[in-house]
Formats: sequence, C-alpha cells, structure tokens
Amino acid sequence: MHRRASAAVRVLQRSSSPNKFWSWGRVWDGLAIAVILFVAWRWFVAPRMMDVAKAYPAPHLTYAMLDGGSFALTQARGKVVFLDFWASWCEPCRLSLPLVEAFAKAHPEVEVVAVDVGEPKQIAGAYAAKAGLRNVALDVRKLSVGYFQIEGYPTMVVIDPQGRIRATWPGFNPAVGANMDAAAKRLSSGG
Repeated sequence: MHRRASAAVRVLQRSSSPNKFWSWGRVWDGLAIAVILFVAWRWFVAPRMMDVAKAYPAPHLTYAMLDGGSFALTQARGKVVFLDFWASWCEPCRLSLPLVEAFAKAHPEVEVVAVDVGEPKQIAGAYAAKAGLRNVALDVRKLSVGYFQIEGYPTMVVIDPQGRIRATWPGFNPAVGANMDAAAKRLSSGG
C-alpha cells in the first residue's frame, strides 16, 4: 500500500510541476489575449478609412473662425483636412481636444480645424482660450450635424486633398493622434 501511495504522490507532483508551462488552458488564454489585443488595435489605433470608391465629396461649407476670419473647405483643396466637431459641455471632447491640438501643432502640413457646434461665440471662445485651442471654427446653427451626419461628440471627419470625405471617427479615441498621423500619411501619398 505504501508503494501505491508514494507512486500516486509522484504522479501528482509531476502533473503539477512548474516545469510544465504550456497547457491547453495557457494556450487558450494566450489566444484570447491575442484576439483582445487585435480588436483593441483595430478599434483604437488602426485608422478606419473609406476606400476611394466609397468616398464622397465634402460639402462646400464656409465657417466663421473664432479669430474673426473664415475657413472654406474648398480653399483647403490639396491638403488633408481634419474637422474635429466638439462642444464645451462634452466631457469626452475635453479629453480629445488636447490630443488633436498636439497633433495639429506637430503637423503644420495638414489642416486641423476644431469646429464648435451649437454654442455662441462667447462660450466657444472662453473654452478655447482656457484649453489653448487655435484654429477654432464656429457652427452656431449646427449645420454640420446634417452635412456630416454627426450623431455625437467628439466626431472627427477626414477629408482628402481632392475634397472627398474619407473617414468619420465618432467618439473619444485615446489614440486619435496616431489615427490622424496614419491617415495624413496615407492620404498625402494618394492612398
């Protein structure tokens, strides 16, 4: 009996041995982690762009700028344009705007316009000054909502150098700067 007990103990020790790292449970865990990382990369990092065949012309809008000038989409032809639609009451916008502004400062070759939607100039101006925003457009009458099918804030619209809408990114994305960088490179090279 003693021999059987010690043989059983040896079998148990071998099966729970730390030397056996790979088990089916670990393989499935690794596969699940890989799938989660891929989905996170696809959702937050990989730019979601429309093919050229699905792209459609941007509307011919002119926005009043906070600094007193104006911005016309037709005058931005030849450049990649990012329109970042936001409002001062929007909490996700408060997180996104500094990321977008950092990208804009680092990439003067593209046009980045922060479009305040539905607020008077005084409110938009106060928030823009507090947040250090530049290149702020005003859409007091909320025309952008219909023209760009905006359903929530923030929403980024990407327009290629030929004036076609190539992407719409709704919601807060912590990797918006990486998305903008990848989109700018792709669209600047004709992609």
